[in-house]
Amino acid sequence: METPSGDTHTGAGLRAAASRFLGRSSEIQELFNQDENFREMCDDLAVAEQALAASDQLPAPTDEERRAEYQALIDDLVSEIGRALSQARIVPFSRAPKR
Repeated sequence: METPSGDTHTGAGLRAAASRFLGRSSEIQELFNQDENFREMCDDLAVAEQALAASDQLPAPTDEERRAEYQALIDDLVSEIGRALSQARIVPFSRAPKR
């Protein structure tokens, strides 16, 4: 996949978002290519998911606290990504001028 800068991007962020919104991968890829903020949200999601997985290696009770923090962050990012996808699907239309 090519990003707007021309770089090939096969990032974990794209995969993380696509795994959360099954059936919408083409929309995610398009928005990922076009919107830097969306890309950052997806990349943040991937990092948070990796941190959650790694939190199993932390000593108790720190592991429980960190898992809860990472899960809350993941939930927030998934909500934000969902909102971004919904807003991107809105097709603006103009009204005819009043006469």
